[in-house]
Amino acid sequence: MEGGVMDSPDTTHSRSEDDPALQGCFSPKKTPFRFLGLALMCLLGFGSYFCYDNPAALQDTFKTDLNMPTKKFVLLYSIYSWPNVILCFIGGFLLDSVFGIRWGTIIYMALTLVGQLIFAMGAYANTFWLMMVGRFVFGIGAESLAVAQNSYAVLWFKGKELNMVFGLQMSFARVGSTVNFLVMENIYAYVSKTLGYTGPQCIGAVLFLAALTCVGSMLCALFLGLMDSHAEKVLRRNEGQEPEIVRLTDVKDFKSVFWLVAWICVAYYIAIFPFISLGKVYFIRKYEFEPAVANTVNSLVYSISAIASPLFGLLVDKTGKNVLWVIISIIGSLFAHGLLAFTYVSPYVCMVILGLSYSMLASSLWPLIALVIPEHQLGTAYGIAQALQNLGLAVTSIVCGIIVDTHGYFMLEMFFLAWLWISLITAVVIWISDSNTTGGFLNMSPKQREHYEQNPCVPEITEREKLLAGGGGSTSDLSGDDLLQPQSDTRMRNRYLARIGAETPVHVKGTTYRALR
Repeated sequence: MEGGVMDSPDTTHSRSEDDPALQGCFSPKKTPFRFLGLALMCLLGFGSYFCYDNPAALQDTFKTDLNMPTKKFVLLYSIYSWPNVILCFIGGFLLDSVFGIRWGTIIYMALTLVGQLIFAMGAYANTFWLMMVGRFVFGIGAESLAVAQNSYAVLWFKGKELNMVFGLQMSFARVGSTVNFLVMENIYAYVSKTLGYTGPQCIGAVLFLAALTCVGSMLCALFLGLMDSHAEKVLRRNEGQEPEIVRLTDVKDFKSVFWLVAWICVAYYIAIFPFISLGKVYFIRKYEFEPAVANTVNSLVYSISAIASPLFGLLVDKTGKNVLWVIISIIGSLFAHGLLAFTYVSPYVCMVILGLSYSMLASSLWPLIALVIPEHQLGTAYGIAQALQNLGLAVTSIVCGIIVDTHGYFMLEMFFLAWLWISLITAVVIWISDSNTTGGFLNMSPKQREHYEQNPCVPEITEREKLLAGGGGSTSDLSGDDLLQPQSDTRMRNRYLARIGAETPVHVKGTTYRALR
């Protein structure tokens, strides 16, 4: 399999450090090479994220120049998400089993670029169905491209740097979104006033200019593919190994905690992306901002994320505790949306809190998938997570448009708050489930995880230590007489198995003690 999603000592044939191939700045083990690769991985998503929110940055002009009501406007986001309910999962599977990471990235980036060009042509001709086709193709490419980005990150940086790399990728992506909100109004003004375009032709010309960012991302995909091919040859990645065969049926073996993480990807992001897509008009109506100011406020989530994501990623790398950070992030988002719904506190404050919370969640949630899924299945796993997320966004984008048109923005905020509560409950369930099954692996520090992987029976050992310490663990399941008896290794092991729901071996019989008098 080309590329693959592996880069650990056991998948790379060792070379002598004196090998000429490992010397100089073109050595895959040297810092300049690795960080140039990281920069290209980050820039892969710049174009797609810049173009994704083109409609949101021009929401008022879309409505006036194209005579587009809110119900029709939100379809531009819904059609982006609908195909990826299935195709994003398939895209991840094809990345693992057919295309390989290099060709897969190039193909998905090409689809993203073509989709944006079709979208621009549809706007120029004021043909809504052609705009929908463009967003459809754009969505297929952009979401599968995100899966490829995640796979590249794991391939090159799995280990202590992974959370930071996810944060940096998110940061650069959000720079694209932020720049979109900051410059699209100015580009529109330039095209209309200086170049003399009006109406649909003006919108189309602006969208064609936006497509140049996708051209830049395509160049990054090509150059990164060359670098990865060089690294694979020099490091002899996967040489002498039987390639892992990826099957669609493997999905049934994914751990339950993965599905809970994927559910948070759905529930939490419903309160982020649809809100931002409709946020410009919300800030204009509630706070009476000018369109340019409303765009600035609306983009604060992305602006904050661009700065905070890599910092939070580094923090998670150092501390671990991913599930704890996820819960803190969701609570922060609940607080921010609550302020927006029930108060007139400065929206700048609300959006900064939301941006910080969003950044922390992105840096701590997505790496959880790499902790619970085998490396050769990561493309499929990330594809499933993206697919489920797109299903949620596709449905709720339509629902959000209906809510705004019929009940207003206050009820829309109630809708978002409900989904955040659902995501918070799910995160707590993950914490409890993981604690019961692995002793809290997902919420361990990096050193604790390393120790756990070397000693997979840590929960049993921990239970034994608690019992031997006397009072350190729960003794609610012991009778008064039991508490007075010596706790043998066998007895403690059976007690542990009973507490986690495992079956006690039939040949082991409970020890009978004579009551003390």
